[in-house]
Amino acid sequence: MTGPPGGASVPAGQGSQPRAPGARPGASNQARDRDPAGRPRNARPRDGLGRPLPRGQAGEERIPDDLAVPPYEAISLAQGLLDSGRPFHAHEVLEASWKAAPPAERELWKGLAQIAVGLTHARRGNATGAAALLRRGGQRVGRYAGAAPHGIDAGTIARQASSLADRIDTDGLAAAAGPGADFRLT
Repeated sequence: MTGPPGGASVPAGQGSQPRAPGARPGASNQARDRDPAGRPRNARPRDGLGRPLPRGQAGEERIPDDLAVPPYEAISLAQGLLDSGRPFHAHEVLEASWKAAPPAERELWKGLAQIAVGLTHARRGNATGAAALLRRGGQRVGRYAGAAPHGIDAGTIARQASSLADRIDTDGLAAAAGPGADFRLT
């Protein structure tokens, strides 16, 4: 054993190892994927619910990080993705809108994105995460009840998210596949 400063013992040959830029302690020395701006970006393919697949496998087409569409188009695209059972992808559309929204609308879009993530957790089998995100997103969206822009029915969406979270807590994930689990954004 060799002793680093401070008295902790480290097995010989296992002192400080150089890491790739951006690597976490304990992670492999493989360099992180980065986008053109240098931000960390996981380039691994993803399945239909957004889970990373092994490199080299075919995955679902991803929503571009820099998606910039008008609000009505974002709502239509996200609704189509929800209707086709792809809540993770709907989340990516709504997240892009949240990041591009004017300050007065950001919490609305963030709440919608959180609801889509809650639905994603339900599809992945995570009841606790599903209920928590449905509630959190519903609370955010509910603040816009009666005054939501772009034809978004914020009051109904907030009530539906809260109700679905309660049903998941009571009846389990089967509630997320039953009546009342489909979300309409307008």
